[in-house]
Amino acid sequence: MRDYTLFIPEYWAAGAAVLIIAADILWPNMRRQLLAYLTAGAAVVYGGIALFYIQSDPESFMGLIQVDDFTTFFRVLGAGIIAVTAILSANHMQHRAGVLGEYYGLLLVAGIGLTFMAGARELLTAYIALEVLSFSLYILVGYMRRDVFSAEASLKYVLLGGFASAILLYGISIIYGVSGSTFYDAIAVGLADRGGDADIATIIGLMLVIGGVGFKVSAAPFHMWAPDAYQGAPLPITAFLSTASKAAGFALILRLFTASFVDDAEFWRWAIAGVAVLTMAVGNLVALQQTDLKRLVAYSSIGQVGYMLVVIAALGYGGREVGEQASSALLLHMVGYVISTLALFTALTAYYDRTGKDSSIRGIRGMAETQPYLALIITAALFSFAGLPFFAGFATKLFMFQASAEPELLWVIGVAIVASFVSLYYYLMVIRQMYLFEPEGGVQRFRLPPLVWVIATVLLLGILFIGIYPAPVFEIADSAVQPLFEVGADISP
Repeated sequence: MRDYTLFIPEYWAAGAAVLIIAADILWPNMRRQLLAYLTAGAAVVYGGIALFYIQSDPESFMGLIQVDDFTTFFRVLGAGIIAVTAILSANHMQHRAGVLGEYYGLLLVAGIGLTFMAGARELLTAYIALEVLSFSLYILVGYMRRDVFSAEASLKYVLLGGFASAILLYGISIIYGVSGSTFYDAIAVGLADRGGDADIATIIGLMLVIGGVGFKVSAAPFHMWAPDAYQGAPLPITAFLSTASKAAGFALILRLFTASFVDDAEFWRWAIAGVAVLTMAVGNLVALQQTDLKRLVAYSSIGQVGYMLVVIAALGYGGREVGEQASSALLLHMVGYVISTLALFTALTAYYDRTGKDSSIRGIRGMAETQPYLALIITAALFSFAGLPFFAGFATKLFMFQASAEPELLWVIGVAIVASFVSLYYYLMVIRQMYLFEPEGGVQRFRLPPLVWVIATVLLLGILFIGIYPAPVFEIADSAVQPLFEVGADISP
């Protein structure tokens, strides 16, 4: 069925992207900050239109893309990420790039890629959506063309991203050869028709798909691009990269693994568990050695991916009920992670815009004296990442590990708990710089722009709200994952 009204939010986002680019070309003397606010407004409208699809019957466009509560969840989450990123870019990018229309247009295009990754029910459609997001990020990471680090980061990201795309396509071709289809439901039927026996081709195809998608979420050992990309990108794009790419990647993984690979769980669940452990270990141990704050956040986010992968492994070990609970917990954790990350980068961007310091950890020395509110925001975000009580990360990790506590995964959850304790050490080292040292370079106390103050406050309240009372957000997440388990077979191994 070709119902084009399913994509009204995407029509709006694409049209807004074109208009913003055109406005920058036709009125070059326009206040450059206005483009950022127009982009944020367009993203808010995009999310508002998406809300009209809540609780509507799941509908599919020719079986390729499904619009349901799961898709709507990521539409709204993506809209929020775009809006905050655009506002953070208003001051940060004002004098760092010659032309900004394309910059803001690409943020909206990346949001469309995120949505289609969440809604895709066919492998090639998912791949195209993934590349829409990836190509937008390649350009945005290297948008400061005169910055050597930005250009180098973009080049590395493109080269490794192309390699990962080739791996993913090869895996898709093998899965098609084995199952006879690229549609998620048909793949499940094709694999089930073999009587549950998996040959070497199926296993290789599964491993290649895991590797290709693992690159996009920066899971180890496919994480090599992340530290350089985070360090070279403009600060707002580092925030966007850390949130949008993770959200899109796990939306694709959840939709794919709950619909297609249900009958071969015993052949991939051990691989996901192993990747989760390796990702947690690499992310948190290497972060201990970092002196650049962006690189530290990159390795921290790699560790966070490891925690999320525990849920994907649980899908292979548990039945339908476990799958629903674990998936809901993953979406709850995703919301907490996104809010904490955006809060962190809101504070860092505001501080670096005012002081002009680089992204080294020493650059935030004495922040508690020069801007105590930003120091408080950063502290709350880092405590949330570490999973301390009363902050979002504690509640979301608790839900996630509790839902994933299958007997075969208890040792993985044990590794996750130890990794969280390790992460607390390097987060405290960052907090130590803000509170126990005097400011360097003659930085004086300053006030925040009103809009930045409002965004930082809303994000801080979000961290505390989810940490203290996560039930409303969990209910939304639980409603969002229901379509994943209403279509297709039970995920019992």
